Amino acid sequence: MTTTIALANQKGGVAKTTSVATLGAALAERGHSVLLVDLDPQACLTFSLGLDPEDLEASVHDVMAGTARAADVLVGTEDGPDLVPATIELARIETEVAGVAGRERLVATLLDALAADGITYDWVILDCPPTLGVLTVAALTAADGLVVPLQCETLAHRGVGQLLDTVHDVREHTNPSLQVWGVLPTMYDGRTGHARAVLETIADTYDLDVVSPPIPKTIKFAEAPAAGRSILATARSSKGAKAYREVAEWLEVRAGRDG
Repeated sequence: MTTTIALANQKGGVAKTTSVATLGAALAERGHSVLLVDLDPQACLTFSLGLDPEDLEASVHDVMAGTARAADVLVGTEDGPDLVPATIELARIETEVAGVAGRERLVATLLDALAADGITYDWVILDCPPTLGVLTVAALTAADGLVVPLQCETLAHRGVGQLLDTVHDVREHTNPSLQVWGVLPTMYDGRTGHARAVLETIADTYDLDVVSPPIPKTIKFAEAPAAGRSILATARSSKGAKAYREVAEWLEVRAGRDG
């Protein structure tokens, strides 16, 4: 049984990709098989896991365009999860599938193709682009749950309402079982009342669960991508690594996979 979650927020700079990479590593560390799917044309997840997108012969774009098999673009990572990588070519997909019926199932079709080849995982984590376009809708259509990474600053949550509107539309038309699992607070400085107030505002305004613990602000996150690894490998005992490990445990419980 696979649990598929999408991490999405149309605002950039909220540690979305960092969260995908690190939660994937944390779940793998806990013994799960994990697949990460890079759906961002900027390919930041691909780069942060030690791959140069320019060196790739095929990527998620080629699978969606029908010129490559999903199984053939899979790559392993040092942190444990497998990866479906992205390249800048993915930026063309919105135009290429603009008139294609069923384009909202692009991601689900990719995952189905892997399963048809006997390739399955305990967890699939989808790294969405910072937009509410075709790729994000396709990710939400394929997902069991949505986690919203949110920087703990006043303006950071202004787009959450739009994202939830998109979730409503997806439930209406393509994925009625999609659930919003909660908001993951990132870049959190618990010393400030401002950061705490932002969390309270989110919980009150949108009636969403707030994932605990919040991910602390630390330079260690910026250092990890240069090594092509997650913070679990580059700073194993840091507060950030500890927080993501606890969030991975929370995900297990939320998915009914604890114990």
